[in-house]
Amino acid sequence: MSSDALIKGLNDKQAEAVQTTEGPLLVLAGAGSGKTRVLTHRVAYLIEEKGVNPWNILAITFTNKAAAEMRERVGKLLGESARDIWVSTFHALCVRILRRDIDKLGFNRAFTIADSGEQRTLVKQICGDLNLDTKQFDPRSILSAISNAKNAMQTPSEYAKQAQGFFDKVVAKVYTQYQQQLTANQALDFDDLIMKTIELFEKDADTLEFYQRKFRYIHVDEYQDTNDAQYQLVHMLADTPEHNLCVVGDADQSIYGWRGANIENIRNFERDYPNANVVLLEQNYRSTQTILDAANEVIVNNTDRKKKNLWTDNGKGELISYYRAQSGNDEAQYVVEQIRKQMAEHGLHYNDFAVLYRTNAQSRTIEETFVKSNVPYLMVGGHKFYDRMEIRDVLAYLTLIANPDDSLSFQRVVNTPKRGIGLKTVDRLRTFAADHHWSLLKALDHLDLANEINTSAKRHLSEFAAVISNARRQMNELSVTELTNQLLEDSGYLQALKKSKSLEAQSRIDNLDEFLTVTKQFDQDHEDDDADHSELLTNFLADLALVSDQDDVDESEPAVTMMTIHAAKGLEFPVVFMVGMESGLFPLSRSMDDPEQLEEERRLAYVGITRAKRKLYLTNALSRMLYGRPQHNAPSMFVDEINDSLIHSDSPAAALKNVPFSQRLATKQTWRELHQKHGVHHSVKHENTGSGADKVGWQVGDKVTHRKWGAGSVLAVHGTGKDMELDIFFPGLGTSGKKRLLAAFAPIQKVEK
Repeated sequence: MSSDALIKGLNDKQAEAVQTTEGPLLVLAGAGSGKTRVLTHRVAYLIEEKGVNPWNILAITFTNKAAAEMRERVGKLLGESARDIWVSTFHALCVRILRRDIDKLGFNRAFTIADSGEQRTLVKQICGDLNLDTKQFDPRSILSAISNAKNAMQTPSEYAKQAQGFFDKVVAKVYTQYQQQLTANQALDFDDLIMKTIELFEKDADTLEFYQRKFRYIHVDEYQDTNDAQYQLVHMLADTPEHNLCVVGDADQSIYGWRGANIENIRNFERDYPNANVVLLEQNYRSTQTILDAANEVIVNNTDRKKKNLWTDNGKGELISYYRAQSGNDEAQYVVEQIRKQMAEHGLHYNDFAVLYRTNAQSRTIEETFVKSNVPYLMVGGHKFYDRMEIRDVLAYLTLIANPDDSLSFQRVVNTPKRGIGLKTVDRLRTFAADHHWSLLKALDHLDLANEINTSAKRHLSEFAAVISNARRQMNELSVTELTNQLLEDSGYLQALKKSKSLEAQSRIDNLDEFLTVTKQFDQDHEDDDADHSELLTNFLADLALVSDQDDVDESEPAVTMMTIHAAKGLEFPVVFMVGMESGLFPLSRSMDDPEQLEEERRLAYVGITRAKRKLYLTNALSRMLYGRPQHNAPSMFVDEINDSLIHSDSPAAALKNVPFSQRLATKQTWRELHQKHGVHHSVKHENTGSGADKVGWQVGDKVTHRKWGAGSVLAVHGTGKDMELDIFFPGLGTSGKKRLLAAFAPIQKVEK
């Protein structure tokens, strides 16, 4: 593709960013301003116009989804030559570097990447060894502190030196043992991937110089989300006379401070590189002007930011709908009504909608209402495929084969399926292995010396060792699929599930079959690779270890997407509901007295608003049950910050928006009194776009027909009117046939006798 063709179709600022190829470049890209287009065209421009070799270009993203999209777009521009460009996440980049050179740090190149479950297991074991009460010292909190330390590039000894309070000192002890155990297991956690790469560069100048020469042009997406370790990694790679570093980001969308992201990285780019060029992208291609005006009016209240004003040629669009519900259930029912209404009036599908909330705890009421109303939904951040027990089991088997030093994986599968090896036996084996500085698998070669383990247990352990040993002998000859199939048979895992014959066991078998489609796809994609099968197995496991929540978001799935606003970063939907827009929920109560946290909450609101392409709904409730107790919250200040001319009130209760925020916080009146004072009535009429079954008289024993589930019988009737719920048994669904449905929305009809 010619350079003229690459520039054609870009606006002036986008073209400027693409053609500014030499030296440091900061692209401040507002939401929906086409930053991925700029990055991909810039990469293509470097190759086509400047003659740069594809393998001399690096592009770093934050998610596999973003990396895949960038790879695909560059491929369409360049064809086959795009395959040689390094496009990856930070973690995937570091895995590739470490697989090649981590032996210089004394590690095995076939190191394991410990997942979050294995990390928690290890911390729990360490807490037990240290006689720490895990109720008082939550392993998740300890792991979070360790992660923050690693992101700040603190080793265990450095963390221990600065530990002040009692909790910090406990973390220091656990961190020290945690890192020792990971090293003994030849395992790295996610934070280690970056930390070890930096350590490698610091200790081996030749390796650093190799990658500095290799990556002549470096691109970093979402630069505002980098933490200190990621910043240092990029800074080291770009530390050449040319400083050919292009970073793209938006400080207004920096929302990950709680997990270590440092907004100062993007704010200080011009200080780090005084000769940097800066390009500002303000034209939005995603949303209507009304939605952008609302986003602009919210974010302008943050003080420490570069001025930026989003605009679009998409037209003004619909007003934002605001609904102040009486309760959380009322709010959820309003969401269902509006989804049905939008589908009927605009021909939309379920996958055109997203429901965003500040915390996962808020999802329950919406989810229950969707279930009862027959609205299909996809919950991001829920129980994922790779989190399922059987998938984690088979991955642990494969990991142990690839890395026999991984005692965490050993402990997961040594008695899975049950083979007569109890917890006491495993504890005795751990002690025996630790005394001799062996991994648990290595210790099985010397069971004759383990006097504390009885004969029966030794026999079972030897049988397990034989399964693993046989698989390790064959892993150089078998594909990942063949090896997995053999393991499932030889370990007895598949046989145990088939023997059970329960519905749960059949579901697990189905999941294992689905896992085999993953292995087959990997084998097909790598059938021409020169690497031996053992190396391919290691690469397969690394690929799966780097899967993130967003990679599970299928925007073509015929279902409403439910997720936190954090999880929605980088996504877009025609219609977005931001629910729970209440003081104390959003912004969170703990941020109200902290200016920095409050500004991050406002940036989060800005991100949520700009996910909407055509229509935005903001909702909250007079009262709701949350965390097991009733809450009565004022509307969010972020709603107040939007000009009334941009908002259409969908209920009389929305008149409360016109009460100054400070007055709402200061008032000691009850919510009912406050409502009455401002002429708000409690009888809120909904436009019913449901089935109308709530207007039918129902009795126990009535027969119904459901559009999808067929014939059924009413078992119980709860409530009246729009709140009416029916317990119905559908024989065609078997043991799971009892359903509780909202009569107002369920696609049912009464069968007259």
